[in-house]
Amino acid sequence: MLRRWAESGVDTLAERCHEINTLNVFPVPDGDTGTNLLITFRAAVGELGDPVDGARTASGVAEALARGAFTGARGNSGMILAQILRGLADAVAGAETIDGDDIARALSRAGDTVTAALSAPADGTIVSVLHAAARGAVSAAGTAAAERVIAAADAAAAALVETPSQLDVLARAGVVDAGGLGLLVLLDCLVEVVTGRCPQRTLALTVEPASASRTSVHGHQHLEADAHHGDTADQDYEVMYLVDGSDRQRIDALRRRLDELGDSVAVVGDGAAGWSVHVHCCDPGAAVEAGAAAGRLRRITITCFALEAARGGVCTTAESRHDGRAVLTVVDGDGAGALFGAEGATVLHCDGPCGPRRILDAIRAMPSRDVLVLPNGSVTAQDVVALGAQVRDGAREVMFLPSASMVQGLAALAVHDARRAAVDDAYAMSEAAAATRWGSLKIATERALTWVGTCEPGDALGSAGHDVVVIEHDLPAAGVSLLDKLLAAGGELVTMLVGDGAPADLAEQLTRHLDDRHPELEVVVYHGGQRSDLLQLGVE
Repeated sequence: MLRRWAESGVDTLAERCHEINTLNVFPVPDGDTGTNLLITFRAAVGELGDPVDGARTASGVAEALARGAFTGARGNSGMILAQILRGLADAVAGAETIDGDDIARALSRAGDTVTAALSAPADGTIVSVLHAAARGAVSAAGTAAAERVIAAADAAAAALVETPSQLDVLARAGVVDAGGLGLLVLLDCLVEVVTGRCPQRTLALTVEPASASRTSVHGHQHLEADAHHGDTADQDYEVMYLVDGSDRQRIDALRRRLDELGDSVAVVGDGAAGWSVHVHCCDPGAAVEAGAAAGRLRRITITCFALEAARGGVCTTAESRHDGRAVLTVVDGDGAGALFGAEGATVLHCDGPCGPRRILDAIRAMPSRDVLVLPNGSVTAQDVVALGAQVRDGAREVMFLPSASMVQGLAALAVHDARRAAVDDAYAMSEAAAATRWGSLKIATERALTWVGTCEPGDALGSAGHDVVVIEHDLPAAGVSLLDKLLAAGGELVTMLVGDGAPADLAEQLTRHLDDRHPELEVVVYHGGQRSDLLQLGVE
């Protein structure tokens, strides 16, 4: 049930990503809470592995979810979600199964863990909703596990509605807390898994604003950043990184230093010897230097709020696409589809070769006048030329971008800006795709001659682009060799898109190799679920 809850949670967060994003005004009105929760929870699920070979006990599933969320957490809300899962894992450690008492204890432990991780937890946020859920589960003592879960979700729903009365920023914007809604979505998924019935809620997610001082931020209505926001409105950057090789004394000193540099400080542990750090500040260099003094850093991420706002956000409404520009992307795998969808693209699922007719029909169904297409290697160059000629007319402009793989498509979508001129947007996206070196891992199904020799059935093949450059008997060894070849020309970010048939620990083994050999790199792992290969790699 925990496994099914996690998988259902990813699907539901993907469906409601835009809804959650539009409510996001605290701690920064950057409209990415839903996206951050989705990416973090997807990373958690990606750690579970196959039901047969992966975690099979309640504690094993909970620990895998916590571990995956810790390494893949994105943004303030993602850090909090990771700590919720850590609290769950700690509460049920060693348990084959869990009951109602365990659920109540897990939610209470999660609340305590989150509160301890934050330097300044605020009322009216996801933290308040989490504590309310814990109290609801505790109050249902003596009942079955299903009743405990229902009580927790109902208490969270009631607490969510109250968040505008607890936090002035929400009251002036006239919305409930975005992170709180994300948590409620996950709790309702748990109710559905345990009881078989999805809660039918009619909640007031918006209220009469306490002030009319509002402005439009990348297509959504958000509260203007002013003095009432608190210090967060004055911070320009979000800084995140992982710290290894430290101790409690140095971590406490790091927290104090980050409190001096900025706000929204969260320092969380992985239950072993690692920490994940998050801060909003004006001096990202000083925040990184403070971390370096505490231990060995890896996966450093620095986000400029102004730049993210200028890019126009990550989720686009159907209404805004209608009169503007839309992106159609061809994907293989449910996880990849959710990933592209969360970034605002219209997704065409093609698990395998995708015929030109399907792409043609999808383009003609788009409501926008300008359409950018990311084929992601699904059609030949000849088909691209033919399709382009068929779909262009006086009422529509269509441009096919040179994305030969999904990892290149993700790089292109990251720089998409619908407010630029179409030709400029297409150029920037094409440049990002072309600058992303990519490769893939597969298992040979027949004897064949390649550029690096003859492969036999069962051999692990590593390809750079479309050319086989590695043949190994061992799949992880092939992955390590392929990574080293792709990184021979340098790189700052490695993206791994894990396929449906990949071994559960493949990405983890390759990540450990990168952490040891290239600690300066940022590594991002997503569960794509594609069937075309076991793993796609992108280097930027």
